[in-house]
Amino acid sequence: MAARLIDGKAIAADLRANVASAVKAMPQQPGLAVVLVGDDPASHVYVSAKAKACQEVGIASFEHRRPADLPAADLLALIDSLNNDDQVDGILVQLPLPEHLDSLTVIDAISPDKDVDGFHVINAGRLATGQDAMVPCTPFGCMLMIQQHLGDDLSGKSAVVVGRSNIVGKPMAQLLLAANATVTIAHSRTPDLPAVCQSADILVAAAGRPQMVKGSWVKPGATVIDVGINRIPAPERGEGKTRLVGDVDFSEAQAIAGAITPVPGGVGPMTIACLLRNTVVAACRRRGLPLSAAL
Repeated sequence: MAARLIDGKAIAADLRANVASAVKAMPQQPGLAVVLVGDDPASHVYVSAKAKACQEVGIASFEHRRPADLPAADLLALIDSLNNDDQVDGILVQLPLPEHLDSLTVIDAISPDKDVDGFHVINAGRLATGQDAMVPCTPFGCMLMIQQHLGDDLSGKSAVVVGRSNIVGKPMAQLLLAANATVTIAHSRTPDLPAVCQSADILVAAAGRPQMVKGSWVKPGATVIDVGINRIPAPERGEGKTRLVGDVDFSEAQAIAGAITPVPGGVGPMTIACLLRNTVVAACRRRGLPLSAAL
């Protein structure tokens, strides 16, 4: 029997609706500032999508587009001004940045309370120690999908996260630990990676390698969350055409897993929905407002 599809679009739509309701109840409109440096085409698409999503739920969106040769001092000065702008509750600097700009320095310049990406070292520390933190959007979205399928308490479940990035792998592991799962972080240097994956009741693939996780790596009945989004050649569609695939070989894994996220339509929609949610959370915390239970 084929695995049940975990519909990220539907779950994201529900979360967006809850965000919109929370925004309507707030005495002051929350605001998100997005900083885009350079001309990366994918980044422009993402920023436009975020602005549209903000508009749909009633969040004010402030875009700051700067040329690729922007001096580091000017970028840091912009971030400082946004840190001190009372209309701005969340700050997002679109990555990747041009090579002359150090991402860690830029992220650390953002106020942790406005760090809606959840990348600041203080938020990483808060998450690791079980405190209230801004949680990175992609792993938070993954967690919502896992818990909708399996429930909030993952006691007795074995979880394997393939990938150890600060953006997805590490915070994903922290969230799974907080839900009482027994967690293994695996990566390219893990001996016998297929066997490690086969032990997982919950398998999160976030390695950035197209179709790396094969069906034979999946434990029968497992819940598989595919974070990857990769373009590969699709000659069947015509010369020069491509298609999107995840880090999991979907057709193989679907025949083995109990539930699986598709690519596209799985994790992707959740990431922007969680960004909107984090902006509202930041606004409520800054202003001492109660947070809606639906968020």
